[in-house]
Amino acid sequence: QVQLVESGGGLVQAGGSLRLSCAFSGRAFSTYRMGWFRQAPGKDREFVARIAATDSTTNYADTVKGRFTISRDNGKNTVYLQMDNLKPEDTAVYYCNANPLFTTRGPYWGQGTQVTVSS
Repeated sequence: QVQLVESGGGLVQAGGSLRLSCAFSGRAFSTYRMGWFRQAPGKDREFVARIAATDSTTNYADTVKGRFTISRDNGKNTVYLQMDNLKPEDTAVYYCNANPLFTTRGPYWGQGTQVTVSS
């Protein structure tokens, strides 16, 4: 019943910026904690950022803190990841995920969007 679709990935030079979007299809988007993860070839999927359902507090991996910003627009059922000062090590497939506040269903995952940062 919940579907997530990421968009906004692409190829950029080091130091550039991208904004990823995750469109949430389903009911009660505002009751879901939303997050971003990424996975590079040969590596485990790692946490990038999350934003709470209740008060929109945020949390970031140390590797992206100060460069990435997660936000949400509950009127558009969309979560964003603004990525600034991108580095080659940010190259990965980025996945959106959603965790419901009032049920044990989930987490839900999108199919991912590729981000490639050239030197």
